[in-house]
Amino acid sequence: MRSGLLSNSMEEDGVISAIIPQVSVVVPIKDEVESLPHLLEAIATILTESGLTYEIICVDDGSSDGSAQYLKTQAEIRSDLKAVILRRNYGQTAAMAAGFNYAIGKAVVTLDADLQNDPADIPMLLAKLEEGYDLVSGWRKQRQDAALTRLLPSKIANWLIRRITSVHIHDYGCSLKAYRAELVADMNLYGELHRFLPALAYIEGARITEMPVRHHARRFGQSKYGLSRTFRVLMDLFTIAFMKKFLTRPMHVFGLWGMVSILSGGAIGIYLTWVKIIFHEDIGNRPLLILAVLLLVTGVQLFCFGLLAELLMRTYHESQGRPIYRVREVVAKKTE
Repeated sequence: MRSGLLSNSMEEDGVISAIIPQVSVVVPIKDEVESLPHLLEAIATILTESGLTYEIICVDDGSSDGSAQYLKTQAEIRSDLKAVILRRNYGQTAAMAAGFNYAIGKAVVTLDADLQNDPADIPMLLAKLEEGYDLVSGWRKQRQDAALTRLLPSKIANWLIRRITSVHIHDYGCSLKAYRAELVADMNLYGELHRFLPALAYIEGARITEMPVRHHARRFGQSKYGLSRTFRVLMDLFTIAFMKKFLTRPMHVFGLWGMVSILSGGAIGIYLTWVKIIFHEDIGNRPLLILAVLLLVTGVQLFCFGLLAELLMRTYHESQGRPIYRVREVVAKKTE
């Protein structure tokens, strides 16, 4: 167990540093003005009663219903609220990334603004985080959504994501999650990758678990999600699968298939040459000749893609000073 995650202050060389919030609650928002008063009150009440220092970071993702104005008004009179207003609608991934960038707490909790996630579950997730986990994901075990349009697609998507990523949690779509701050700092979000945060955390070497959480029926407004997001989710899933296995060694996939293609094309070419020389048969109109040329050209292209990908990965890591490893902790004997 790692102690001190939720302590109020840090002491280094006898100097007490400024108090850092124990928890940063990040809430991406899109047209949820009716829910916001209830949500902010619920978060503040439960965290205050739990004796936790906290900040609430609400990220308005291009709302058109007055959510942004309400947040700005509240942020001017509340010391626990930070309103981040995006210039337009960028999507939930961008809104969550913005919240992560502005969070300064030792632990970060995310949840939706529609009141379907219950803020009363936050202390439970944080307590689990204290047991040594880096990410605790909520599991909407008794989900209050439409069976055909929401529950069935969700079950299929979760099964597929589990199979491809090897991260075996039940509910990837639950926004209620708790993270260690250092884990959030290591994850870069883009596209629709907020759905795959546990898989991204797994790539970073995180210890992950899940806990059943409450889920309520929507009280205000309408859901922003539909079946149209399926294609985007699938594309990002392929990205995650590639990153999981080949982030630091892309040549292993491009080069492998490139060599297979080159060797196959070469073998077919040798066979056709043997037929031409030994049996004096015409090979110019044979489909095998076209296949051999195609395989050779494709193999060379894949091999070149692998080389380019290797250079890009080196640029990615070296330009940002990002190591190819993550250190969990360093243990050494103290010198007296």
